[in-house]
Amino acid sequence: MTYDILEALALIAREKNIDLDVVISNVEESLLAAAKKRYPDLENISFKLSRQTGEITMIAVKKVVEEVTDKMTEILLDEARELDKTAELGDEMEIFLEVDEEFGRNAIGTAKQVLIQKVRESERDKIYDEFITRVGQLASGTVQQIDKGNLIINLGKAEAILPIKEQIPREKYRQGDRIRAYILDVQKMTNGPQIILSRVSNEFLRRLFELEVPEIFERVIEIRSIAREPGERTKLAVYSADERIDPVGACVGIKGVRVQSIVRELNNERIDIIPYSTSPELFVTRALAPAKVIEIDIFEDEEAMTVAVEDEKLSLAIGKAGQNARLASKLTGWKINIMSETEYNEMKKREAEEMVQVGDMEGVGAKLKEKLVSHDYNTVQQLAKAEVEDLIKIDGVGPKKAETLITRARDFVEEIAAKRREEEREQLDAEESEKIDTEDEDIETEDADDSDEGVTEEKAAEEKTNE
Repeated sequence: MTYDILEALALIAREKNIDLDVVISNVEESLLAAAKKRYPDLENISFKLSRQTGEITMIAVKKVVEEVTDKMTEILLDEARELDKTAELGDEMEIFLEVDEEFGRNAIGTAKQVLIQKVRESERDKIYDEFITRVGQLASGTVQQIDKGNLIINLGKAEAILPIKEQIPREKYRQGDRIRAYILDVQKMTNGPQIILSRVSNEFLRRLFELEVPEIFERVIEIRSIAREPGERTKLAVYSADERIDPVGACVGIKGVRVQSIVRELNNERIDIIPYSTSPELFVTRALAPAKVIEIDIFEDEEAMTVAVEDEKLSLAIGKAGQNARLASKLTGWKINIMSETEYNEMKKREAEEMVQVGDMEGVGAKLKEKLVSHDYNTVQQLAKAEVEDLIKIDGVGPKKAETLITRARDFVEEIAAKRREEEREQLDAEESEKIDTEDEDIETEDADDSDEGVTEEKAAEEKTNE
């Protein structure tokens, strides 16, 4: 064997982007597999390829015996001492065998097939090891094939798949188109690693902003929250601890050049960039822009808000098919109930009318009323929202009494709510009945008009006959 083998193996290593030591190790394993195919009962054979000379040596471990019964696993003492003068009975010796003598064409063919398979496996492992570390990063490639809507992307060293569900709606691609996507996952498969890409992930948007806005990449500006409906609209909350930096302005760029670059990448997806705030009221107000918020009621226990906007801005605040409100809710993490200023005022008026003084509830005497009012429990509705831990702080109110008061208050409030729901249902039924009556009147009118028209035509025909 000569340096030609090493040169050939080095060429394979370069073409397949695999370490030379891995290729050599694969050669040794493939030769061993071929040997075991020819000698299936042998467990004492191994191979070694010299990194200096390129020579392949087959080594058999043989036991030193007085009488040989199996020449493949045993060696006579005299023969052993010719190789090593210190050899003794029972010793195990490594005997170097001639490869050409031990192998025929079939064995060499088997070794070649195993080597090809090993090199392929090593190549796949190399690709997997490389791309598993790139999960969470961007990748660029060309559309190689379209398979049932799924895109096969050529990344150069490997192929990736962009499933339909990870594609931006209404985007169209053709073979040869350049495409950029987010590496979502890498999975080991029998035919090689499967690299899964995404263009709908929120992290894809984050990486695009890191690419276009140096301040985000350098962590001077943080993206605190993302709410996205791919291909339609995105809301992005940004923040900077440095008061000298305008995070929104930095993301938009001069004349909008930075954000417009991302908008084009996302198939003209609309992007709203909002300054983040630790104040829930302010954050929600900004998230609902461009609609102007007039009033906000916060229900912290439910993480919900009731928001009132100008009457003419209600549709703007809600957005097409509720999109603006939905994205604002996702962005802030709060449930948002949006209503017009008129509806809000009517609701407050109705609530005020339904408010019942705490002294009017059964079981609350003058002294208890005075104590409850002194702790800001003026109405039954306020008492219904109280907790036992709060009420027992009042002098003379124990745990049992507190539970009783809260239960009565909640039952009282539920009765009022049930009564209101019944009134609203009756009102809806009345409106529906009125609507049906109006439709019936219209039908009767149309029938009457048709009848009159028929009579008129008949009369005209009669007059014409008389003439």
